[in-house]
Amino acid sequence: MNQPPSKYIITASEAESMARCKGLTVPQLLPSLVKSAQDLARPPISKFPVGAVGLGSDGRIFFGGNVEFPGLPLHHSIHAEQFLITNLAAHGGGPKLLNIAVSAAPCGHCRQFLQELRRVSETQIVITDQHQENPDYKPVSSILPDPFGPFDLLDQETPLILEKHNNQLFFKSNSSIIENGNTPNLSNGHCELIDENEEALKTEALEAARGSHAPYSGCPSGVALMDCEGRVYRGSYMESAAYNPSMMPVQAAVVAYMVAGGGGYERIVAAVLVEKDGAAVRQEDTARLMLKYISPKCDFRVFHCV
Repeated sequence: MNQPPSKYIITASEAESMARCKGLTVPQLLPSLVKSAQDLARPPISKFPVGAVGLGSDGRIFFGGNVEFPGLPLHHSIHAEQFLITNLAAHGGGPKLLNIAVSAAPCGHCRQFLQELRRVSETQIVITDQHQENPDYKPVSSILPDPFGPFDLLDQETPLILEKHNNQLFFKSNSSIIENGNTPNLSNGHCELIDENEEALKTEALEAARGSHAPYSGCPSGVALMDCEGRVYRGSYMESAAYNPSMMPVQAAVVAYMVAGGGGYERIVAAVLVEKDGAAVRQEDTARLMLKYISPKCDFRVFHCV
């Protein structure tokens, strides 16, 4: 897996240094970074860039921006807060989001998704477009005072997003492969590269599925993407107690691709999805549809696990 460039993650020491140079604490620094997060957004439909910047419990700062995909239903869009949490979870930012600064008030979708973090009611949030000279932090509970979340459906021992998951999954002995179209016409001639890396893609997708947060449906899944240089990026499924705000594994893998500096989507030449055969919540069709629009020649394969 590739280490992300600093534009999406700031190390703890760099964050401390930046804050000290401005005479600020690290939480006070976050609002000044929101514009940089907005610059990372890709909103070709709404033309409304949203930025989110968060401080993980390990001291690093993580960035997120909204991402939209022309031609796809709007629910395929990635919200800035979802991007931020996916970035934080994928790169081990610690078990808690301490502070978050956003360019606009989070929509209900994102307020609900935030509930999948343990003790998120204590997380401090600042909204930078509220026309205050020095906007103040307030607890997330103040913007969602009567929440519905994991505590309504799960016991206290069930891991939440940002906490370690270890779904016991293994490939079926007769795991099926479903390919997207005629392989010789796919991936701009990268068929040999795909065949050479098939096992690596399968392994990464399985690891993503093992780390996915799917306590409500019991249907973990993971996606691995490969670019034209053979680099691999993986994403885990992350459910919401309210279902609709859930993060699809193909979305999470696209976040990983962007954070690692992957470039244009057309550079994605192969994708593998791992999920349970006959699962109540299946990702195959929606992943296939998304890949069809963002990288039409991407080779797509599905492997089933138990």
